[in-house]
Amino acid sequence: MTSFKSVKVGGIILNENSKTETKAKTVKKTATASSNPLKAPISNPIQKDVGIVERLNTLNKNKTTNRLYGGYVNNPSATSKNIDYNSLISDLNKKLNTKTSTNELFATFHETLCAKLNCEYTAFGLYHEKSKCINLKLTDKLGSNYSLKIFMSDDKNPVVEAFTKVIPVNVKDNKFLKIPYMLDSGALILPLISIKKCIGVMIIGKDNLGANADLFSFISNYAAMFIHNIELIEKTNKYANTDTLTSLYNHGGFQEILKNEIDNAEKTSTDLSIIMFDVNNISKINRELGHAKGDEVIKLLAEKIKQNIRSTDKAGRYGGDEIAVILPNTNTADAKYLAEYITYCLSCCFVDDVGPIKVSVGISTYPECTKNQEKLLILAEQAMYISQAKGYKEGMSAIISSSDFNFWDDVALDSFAEVLAKRHSQIGINFEEELVHKFTNEKIISQNHLMEMVTSLAGAIDAKDPYTKGHSTSVSRYSEALARSLNLPEEEVQRIRLGALLHDVGKIGIPENVLKKPDKLLDDEWEIMKQHPVIGAEKVLMPNEALHEFIPIVKYHHEHYDGTGYPEKLKGEEIPYAARIVSVADAYHALISDRPYRKGMSVEKACEILKMGSGIQWDPDLVRHFITIAPSLATII
Repeated sequence: MTSFKSVKVGGIILNENSKTETKAKTVKKTATASSNPLKAPISNPIQKDVGIVERLNTLNKNKTTNRLYGGYVNNPSATSKNIDYNSLISDLNKKLNTKTSTNELFATFHETLCAKLNCEYTAFGLYHEKSKCINLKLTDKLGSNYSLKIFMSDDKNPVVEAFTKVIPVNVKDNKFLKIPYMLDSGALILPLISIKKCIGVMIIGKDNLGANADLFSFISNYAAMFIHNIELIEKTNKYANTDTLTSLYNHGGFQEILKNEIDNAEKTSTDLSIIMFDVNNISKINRELGHAKGDEVIKLLAEKIKQNIRSTDKAGRYGGDEIAVILPNTNTADAKYLAEYITYCLSCCFVDDVGPIKVSVGISTYPECTKNQEKLLILAEQAMYISQAKGYKEGMSAIISSSDFNFWDDVALDSFAEVLAKRHSQIGINFEEELVHKFTNEKIISQNHLMEMVTSLAGAIDAKDPYTKGHSTSVSRYSEALARSLNLPEEEVQRIRLGALLHDVGKIGIPENVLKKPDKLLDDEWEIMKQHPVIGAEKVLMPNEALHEFIPIVKYHHEHYDGTGYPEKLKGEEIPYAARIVSVADAYHALISDRPYRKGMSVEKACEILKMGSGIQWDPDLVRHFITIAPSLATII
């Protein structure tokens, strides 16, 4: 606005220099008006021939002494004040270094420009491709916010001109904004240009900025680059957690969501279920019909899941052909109901050359099954593999919950091993730790139950060491045969049989680089291997009272008759009798079995070595009995 020295408003003279107010002589004017009988004085300040908005704007300009309108009037001294552009750029640079969102950017620009330029308002507008408009957000110097849409079809609007022509546009008033009650002022409209593309506009509401258009273009382009970077980061984060084929969460995104949902379930003391779906025969589909057909099946599964879950549920592509669903505030029964409905929907969908989609389904529930996130996923996947086994037998999808099966039966344990082998490197769960935890916390309800557990655990231990596959079972069989040849009571025979099955259970804690080494062990490695009897006794058996009777066999089966064995160098009859029996059987099977560094010996050669060690490493009486029955124990190894 133009500065002035004095203005006469409503009978009051405003003087710029003195700032004093003096009554004007208006008697003559009043007399003239009253002497004309044909022209009545106007009592209504809003005339019929003047628009209300225009009249209010006129009033706003005149109310210079009213604090309410003070923010809309330029201070003459501020207008004439020189602007320190170096300070302006330095201030912007310092403040913007810490900003991470477009809202923070807009607020910082507004605050700085108002402080440094005394501008009336600032505005930012980003182009919306689908709507073909610029969504403008304007903030005035009093902090009031306005939202506007400026359509590209309004080609006379200077905002459209600045955007389409990608040039700064300087205007003398702000009527193009069509915002009532705003004091007219000039404005500089600047295109926001990032990587040769205009993404929107920036508006600075102030007179006489056109002379510095280049400087403000530089600032607006800085803002454009900032906005563009924020958008790219948001898109990257979105795609980083999204599976491109199904548009569901990918594995990483799913894990992050699950963690948050488990935390929430813990705070609210509510259930949370996971359903895991796996497409049956997907490998065959990919092999025979191509991966495009396999992708079509997976997309169909994802679509049916999205259509039938709640807005609070979250689905993710957990593996190649596995899709998992997180169901907050849902128990096992409700999760089964949803899973059954989805499998029914899939059975009604026919894919060319494939037919109806069949899936295996596993369910686990927090906190019923476990409170640990990784275990929750393992149990759901284990249940899914059991579902797969049952589904193939019954010809239809089976819905299996982790609470539906006995962990120690063959199918369940095989499924557990399959899951752990498949996921071990991804999820970082220790197979041995999990198995031992389950074993030590199992409640023994019968002798058959105990036998089932011990057999399953021994099989898992032997599977860990490929060079001793079947070793525990063979040692158990030989030990039982030797015990019977000694006419021991049946109860003791059974204890020896089960103890022999567990004799190497401590190998579960031996590092695989030692356990699976194909060559002979070095001294340091051998010291590690010698720890397995103590690990088996104290870590695996001791926590479960029902297993205490097997501790002497497991802990002392490597003691030598002459006292040179380990772990405690017991001698002669100090070594428990059952441990001495298992020691002979263990050595015999090791001698007749193939090893990476030698071939297995014949029965005769093995018996000869047992004789040589009689009284040194093994009980001589037990060696004599064993050599008698050894030929009848011969089997293909």
